[in-house]
Amino acid sequence: MSNVVPPDGGVYGAGMNPESLIEAFGTIGLFAIVFAESGLLVGFFLPGDSLLFTAGLLASKGTLNLPLIMVGCAVAAIAGDQVGYMIGRRAGPALFKRPDSRFFHKKNAERAREYFEKNGPKTIILARFIPVIRTFAPVVAGVGQMDYKKFVTFNVVGGILWGCGVTVAGYVLGEAIPDIDKWLLPIIGVIVAVSFVPVILEVLKMRRDSKADGVVVAEQAEGHQ
Repeated sequence: MSNVVPPDGGVYGAGMNPESLIEAFGTIGLFAIVFAESGLLVGFFLPGDSLLFTAGLLASKGTLNLPLIMVGCAVAAIAGDQVGYMIGRRAGPALFKRPDSRFFHKKNAERAREYFEKNGPKTIILARFIPVIRTFAPVVAGVGQMDYKKFVTFNVVGGILWGCGVTVAGYVLGEAIPDIDKWLLPIIGVIVAVSFVPVILEVLKMRRDSKADGVVVAEQAEGHQ
């Protein structure tokens, strides 16, 4: 497979060319990057979707073993989120006890807890497909003390859907479209753009719900007058 991304990493930043990363670090390196990007806070800048998709493309060319990378990426993603959750669960209480901190304020921890009680399962799955957010979601779930069994269940579901799904998509397109290498950058650009669609939809939904709640409160206030 020819290198279709500039050596400096292009849109990914220096050294963030997914194909170059896989060629440099191999299958074990691929799993390590997926693990770090999934739950370690320092891994938020690493490519995720594009890396899995590229791995699938390479598998369609015979460079990588598809079953191995599917299982390995899913396991690495699940393990990464588990670590992220434990980081948030253990470090959260100490961080959010600071009364004079703007970000690490106790109210923010309480908001996180309320949010994950209501939207935890959906968030854990959707966050898998959203760059950067997927790195922080398990940590915030830990801070919000999301029910552990529920977190594990949806972490496994999300990890399999993302780790296997995006990889298989790359493989299928690589098999179906000749010389797909030429279209790698536009395809990855589309993947990244589509990844943010759930965020936009969720924000719009939250705004509608907020407005609806405001109307109800206003009507109740008028009724008491």
